[in-house]
Amino acid sequence: MLDHPVKRPPPVGERGRRGLPFLLVPLAILACSRSAPPAQMAQGPVEVTAITLAPKAVALQRELPGRVSAFRVAEVRARVNGIVLKRLFQEGADVKAGQRLFLIDSAPYRAALDSAKAQLARAEAGLASARLQAQRYGELVGANAVSKQEYDNAVAAQKSGEAEVAAAQAAIETATINLDYTTVTAPVSGRIGRAAVTEGAYAQAGPATLLATIQQLDPVYVDVEQSSTELLRLRRALESGQLKGSGPDQAPVSVILEDGSVYSQPGKLEFSDATVDPSTGSVALRALVPNPRAELLPGMFVRARLTQGEEPAALLVPQLAVSRGPTGEATVLVVGEGGKVEVRPIVADRVVENSWLVSKGLKEGDQVIVSGIQKVRPGSPVKVVPAAAPGAAPASPAATSSR
Repeated sequence: MLDHPVKRPPPVGERGRRGLPFLLVPLAILACSRSAPPAQMAQGPVEVTAITLAPKAVALQRELPGRVSAFRVAEVRARVNGIVLKRLFQEGADVKAGQRLFLIDSAPYRAALDSAKAQLARAEAGLASARLQAQRYGELVGANAVSKQEYDNAVAAQKSGEAEVAAAQAAIETATINLDYTTVTAPVSGRIGRAAVTEGAYAQAGPATLLATIQQLDPVYVDVEQSSTELLRLRRALESGQLKGSGPDQAPVSVILEDGSVYSQPGKLEFSDATVDPSTGSVALRALVPNPRAELLPGMFVRARLTQGEEPAALLVPQLAVSRGPTGEATVLVVGEGGKVEVRPIVADRVVENSWLVSKGLKEGDQVIVSGIQKVRPGSPVKVVPAAAPGAAPASPAATSSR
């Protein structure tokens, strides 16, 4: 077993000399921090970018989610009983009103029409005989050759024959209608879906068998819902003159597709429902949108951008200049008296493109800091560099990079 050498601790004086440099470093750092002036004091006011608020007329728009629905939906149903003999259309194709779609076995209805025609011929023959007899009895009753009772019976027989002829004519009309119903035609023009029955299926008139569905896709409806609270606030703003209405014939609607692109054909607001849905607290709105190329299909999810009015003197602040607190309150930094930074609470509850529409907290001429916000604090002096108006290009690359 080998003996390891025993390491002895260095002398107390040597340990003190070794630890001395480690004690001197924090003291040197502390001394430098006390003697060095702050960066702000050395550099002067911080340079920030700000915009000067000026009122401008802004069209107020609202995006609402909605669904596309067909302008007309026609369910093609059987109106007579019979076997479906043939389908005369291509599924998914466009059809015209009156175009033949299905053929139902017409043999029973053709026979019924022939029977009704025979009944009419028999009734007309009986009527001719009764008419002649009533005419002869009318001449003989004046000479007392026949009794008055016999003449009355002849007149009654003539009227009965006329009724039988009318009933036979009605039977012919009914049989003709039923025979025509064996050829099922399109009630409206539009795009037809898949056939609900195939050849050989038995169609019934009651309950009516669904054969196919036709949807008219040009134009189409876009159905959206708007909060009744927001609608009431909008109406009060229009009545007070705060907003300028767009008018019933000047309410355009832009449709935003599922991929975020804007549909090429603008629509118009068709109507607003007069009832509030108690389950959602919203009012149904319907827009009419042209659809010549059938790009909008029923059931498609879209967003409708509605123009609800015009704010004649709106104050817009870029979104990057607005901060939100933990409870959602909005604030901005403005350049106050003496070129010092002030925190200003605002009310901003509507977005206009890339800016907030401020309804309270700011006024015309206020300078709102839009760049360099992280470098300043309330009360600190700043040097203002003008920025571009909201919605325009940035004033300089440095202003953009500072955010």
